[in-house]
Amino acid sequence: MDRIDTPIKVIEVDLQRIAWQSLLLTVILSIALIALKGIIHQDFGFSFSWFHFALFLLGYMILIVLHEVSHLLGFMIFAKVPWRSLEYGLNLKLGIAYATTNELVQNKSMKRVLILPFWLTGVLPTIIGLVINHSLLVLLGAWLIAGAVGDFAMYKELRKLPNDN
Repeated sequence: MDRIDTPIKVIEVDLQRIAWQSLLLTVILSIALIALKGIIHQDFGFSFSWFHFALFLLGYMILIVLHEVSHLLGFMIFAKVPWRSLEYGLNLKLGIAYATTNELVQNKSMKRVLILPFWLTGVLPTIIGLVINHSLLVLLGAWLIAGAVGDFAMYKELRKLPNDN
């Protein structure tokens, strides 16, 4: 992309609104997907222990990291940006992890970058959990699907722009 002639559009999203939407969706998806697992397997039992809680927290942290790594992979695969242009980190003030690039990225590629983690860290664990009757994976998938609300908010804004920008 030509940096001089390319108009740059900054996409801004309301992080507080997204946080509330994510929280609400987390609760709804957690209940709905665990219920779906119960219906599919005719198994409505749900056990909870401190070990399960610790395992959930560990899995959640790992999947959050993989979510951001998926964005980085998306930048390299879909936007063809070099590894050296990628940035990854945590914003402790906002309580978010992030992955970005300092290269300009076309709209079409950026939309793919935004959606890749939803599939890899949200939908895939959910499907695997539903297939193998594993409540922890279903719950983790639900949380990561809901956690992609910010990515979808950005995707929604990008849909308003031409793909070749």
